Amino acid sequence: MKTVLITGSSTGIGKATATFFSDKGWNVVATMRTPEKETELTGKDNILVTKLDVLDLDSIKAAFQAGIEKFGKIDVVVNNAGYGAYGPLETFPRENIVRQFDTNVIGLIDVTREALPHFRQNRDGVLINISSIGGKVTFPLGALYHGTKFAVEGISESLSYEFSQIGAKIKIVEPGAIETDFAGRSFDFRNDESIAEYQKITGNLMSSFGQILENASPASLVAEVIYEAATDSTDTIRYLAGEDAKTMLANRKQVTDEEYVEGIKAMFNL
Repeated sequence: MKTVLITGSSTGIGKATATFFSDKGWNVVATMRTPEKETELTGKDNILVTKLDVLDLDSIKAAFQAGIEKFGKIDVVVNNAGYGAYGPLETFPRENIVRQFDTNVIGLIDVTREALPHFRQNRDGVLINISSIGGKVTFPLGALYHGTKFAVEGISESLSYEFSQIGAKIKIVEPGAIETDFAGRSFDFRNDESIAEYQKITGNLMSSFGQILENASPASLVAEVIYEAATDSTDTIRYLAGEDAKTMLANRKQVTDEEYVEGIKAMFNL
């Protein structure tokens, strides 16, 4: 029986993925910052709920050790933990900027570094990084979030060469809009109403979120794509999740950078 370790399993994509793999007969190491609050994933023999905070190196090491001790081996690691910081860059305190990159990029790298020796020793393993369509296209006020997801794309693609040398694979899953609490607890929004120049773009973006989420896919759909990436035994690197993601990326490929920017400005009435 194979084992998957998933970060950010308390809600959304992470929880849906833990449930999906468990239902498929996998052992699951479902990690989260506050495992003591989890009630739905506990109680199953093939799920270990344990603490992992991507900002805490000791918790990363402990989670991997606990998973290996219980199940013997970790075959797949899903780097899912993350959140989105949106708003005019000028309004963000530096500590929030650092936290966005520490969580979405450095934390992902730290989990990857913990997985690599295990994969190398076994000459096997799949690491799946949850990026976003926001790692390929941009929206207004997302400089920090898009910056982290563009980084994940480049890190992952470059690492594929190293992974091939140790018998392992690295994959990127790029969801579109997903029915999760991303716009709630996983959303750090900033604005300073005293800076008049940013109020039109801020208001237009916030009023558009509802329309964007109307086409959102369920988190279970992303879980299915993650499972495909984990099990298809191909060298495919990127997997889109959601019809909106597929449409948006196809449209992006057909236009120049300038045309794309003008199209987004028109979408948000800028």
